[in-house]
Amino acid sequence: MAISTSVCSAQRNAVPIAGLRPALAAAVADHVKVVPVGGTGWAKSSVNAAVFRTSSLITHDDTQYIAYYDGDNNVVLGKRKLGSATWELKTTQYKGDAKDAHNCISIGVDGKGFLHMVWDLHNGKLRYVKSTEVGSLELSAEMPMTGKDEARVTYPQFYTLPSGDLLFLYRDGASGNGNAMLNRYNVETGEWSSVQHPLVAGGGQRNAYLNTLAIDGKGGIHLSWVWRDTPDVATNHDVCYAYSPDQGKTWQKSTGDTYQLPITIDNAEVAWSVPKNSELINQTSMTVDAAGHPFIATYWRPAGTEVPQYQLVWHDGTTWHQNQVSQRTQGFRLSGGGTKKIPISRPQVVAGKDGAVHVIFRDEELGNGISVASSKDANHNEWTIVDLLQQRVGAWEPTYDANLWAQKGQLNLFVQRVGQGDAETLENVPPQDVSVLEWTP
Repeated sequence: MAISTSVCSAQRNAVPIAGLRPALAAAVADHVKVVPVGGTGWAKSSVNAAVFRTSSLITHDDTQYIAYYDGDNNVVLGKRKLGSATWELKTTQYKGDAKDAHNCISIGVDGKGFLHMVWDLHNGKLRYVKSTEVGSLELSAEMPMTGKDEARVTYPQFYTLPSGDLLFLYRDGASGNGNAMLNRYNVETGEWSSVQHPLVAGGGQRNAYLNTLAIDGKGGIHLSWVWRDTPDVATNHDVCYAYSPDQGKTWQKSTGDTYQLPITIDNAEVAWSVPKNSELINQTSMTVDAAGHPFIATYWRPAGTEVPQYQLVWHDGTTWHQNQVSQRTQGFRLSGGGTKKIPISRPQVVAGKDGAVHVIFRDEELGNGISVASSKDANHNEWTIVDLLQQRVGAWEPTYDANLWAQKGQLNLFVQRVGQGDAETLENVPPQDVSVLEWTP
């Protein structure tokens, strides 16, 4: 599917969804531009467009980087100057098993401008490289990070600290039996060290599925997750939270009470209680607002109903709140292991400096394009949904350039139509155009 490069203009006025089906509030958003990268990506699975990629796009200074698998499973890197429509692409010497949607590529850029990359990881040995020079797309040989707990790695995530150091978060172990690990890269020494091994421990009986980590304006780290008690997604339960004021050394609850590490199910703060068998999804997203308050976006099926709904769990500095974001009408159930074929995507959430909160998602009920629900009222009771892109994007889930959003309030989304069968089966979808959607709320 070739994605239009024209600037979208409003065709219908968006209206609040309170009391209305979301489809009635759908509109095409103003100020949207879609920039083709110039290459095509693997599309038989959702490996290029899984929400837990975290950093499919990353900006350093005035350069934006992108990574994806092409149709032959090669890792492709690209870069451009911000605002440019011209990308420099490089097919690297590395391949991955793109058939497994867990094996996504995650990239980060340290304060000196070196690109870091991990890929092809589903309970496997860490595959990690970095660029050979500042700003280069040439990659080093594979190397360890710390050399500890790197044999069973899944869900790698890079985050850039204000100092230019990097954090690296990942799972050691398997679904239903794993630990969350945290490493740090020192930009001055060029060395990795273990910060917390483990940070969140499953105790051999469960694992924490982490959402994206959020870094506030003071450098504090916000973390949220759900527990899973077995490999079956139906055993997901409870939205939990932790905060570190010192970049991962110590952790505390929203009350200020200090955690004894590692965090376990016995001492974890439950930000919002959600029982098993509620279609609670794992690995979604979180953000912080200008005041440093955490916002967690996810979905689950409210008690007494048959339809999963997008939900916002957030803290106002005193207590936790929950708001239903969507008014969906189509039900589904989650059960079993592996990657699921689901009619909706997991959501991303960002908070603007103006106090607005935006939840980005894909929903078959709305036409399976790229949609955003926005709330500007202080209590987040009123939501408006518009379409950022009306073309169908298959099993796509949103990932965005977190550095660019934090610096300029510009949302750049990785866009590619992808297929996905249930439990690591494939759809016969040929390679699809890779693009970046640019939107300024």
